[in-house]
Amino acid sequence: MENIAVLGTQWGDEGKGKITDYLTSRADVVVRYQGGNNAGHTVKFDGKKYALHLLPSGILNPKTINVMANGMVINPEAFYDELSKLENSFNLYISDRAHIVLPYHIEKDKRNETKDNIGTTHKGIGPTYEDKYGRRGVRVADFVGPHNKEILTKKFEENKAYLSNVDINELVSKYLELANFMKSYVKDTSYLLNEMVHTKKILFEGAQGVLLCIDHGTFPYVTSSSPTAASIPINTGLAPWFIKGAIGVTKAYSTRVGNGPFPSELFGELADKIRIIGNEFGTTTGRPRRIGWLDTVVINYSKRVSGISTLAITLLDVLTGLDEIKIVTKYLLDGKEIDSIPASVKDFERCEPMTISLPGWKEDITQVKSFDELPTNAKNYIKKIEELTGIPVSIVSVGPDRIQTIEVKPVL
Repeated sequence: MENIAVLGTQWGDEGKGKITDYLTSRADVVVRYQGGNNAGHTVKFDGKKYALHLLPSGILNPKTINVMANGMVINPEAFYDELSKLENSFNLYISDRAHIVLPYHIEKDKRNETKDNIGTTHKGIGPTYEDKYGRRGVRVADFVGPHNKEILTKKFEENKAYLSNVDINELVSKYLELANFMKSYVKDTSYLLNEMVHTKKILFEGAQGVLLCIDHGTFPYVTSSSPTAASIPINTGLAPWFIKGAIGVTKAYSTRVGNGPFPSELFGELADKIRIIGNEFGTTTGRPRRIGWLDTVVINYSKRVSGISTLAITLLDVLTGLDEIKIVTKYLLDGKEIDSIPASVKDFERCEPMTISLPGWKEDITQVKSFDELPTNAKNYIKKIEELTGIPVSIVSVGPDRIQTIEVKPVL
């Protein structure tokens, strides 16, 4: 496949950064198409660990063209901090139609979270998207444009109730410097992508996961954009027929950060064990992630609303040592079996998981190089996922490093 999406099939944190990074050696372009620095992609390479929040995962490959598309919301200060930490050379473009996260968005987010308890990252993402759709936002083109001082002064004055104990003039000066830093990367990326789409291989990288989609996720416990493959055309300015498929990144179990229904959730000693072995703490917030069994109702739902051509199973090594591994295959809601996710969060909260059990394996798999070398029970687990979802597995990750990746079937 060429021009494919890499997206999360669960609630985010599936390991999309690693899978994208693994595939960048064969891709010419990596496009981050939504979200902001509420994302956290951890990539480990050559013994170093990189925590990416805004930047596309291809940024570590000097040959890759990286694009931050118009569907993103960009915090200029976070952008400066993250880019300044890179030691390698890179190619990067920012859409002139993306929106800017400003300090008052962050304060609004914190105050809203106190009231609503959604479980946001306090990064100002939701309020920035609110301003975008309320037609009050600041686009990158205006942020770096000749009238930016006037625009920023007006916006900060209008929102000074959220900027207590802040000198507006000093804040304007600071953001003008950040705008000057960002300016050289700004381009009409829709034009750029349409020029490249016929001659280059493009990876579209989503943040979060399908179950956090503003439209198709577990509303209201969702993010403020759509991580689905269906959102790529509007978020990049490319026609939908240019996206040829999607790799659904799926943990070998399930995790969730923040509040909201989670039918397969585990508690106690087993949950703690998986959390510690899998280092299940948020890249952005450090919060401990909730742990659950793999849920194929969730994966099949993501397949339906987003489109998934193939699966990449990550963190399979974390399950090593378990005597028994369960998979959720259906839910029980008010005494009735269902195989999809209800629209009402109240109904979803009442869903009870129906599971099957498979025997685990004891062998260390972190150095395994091929699917055939995996223990029989590990192979059977992967085959059962394929059977329950109808989606072929193309990649299996057995550790955090780029080299700890088994390609079962060619992807790109």
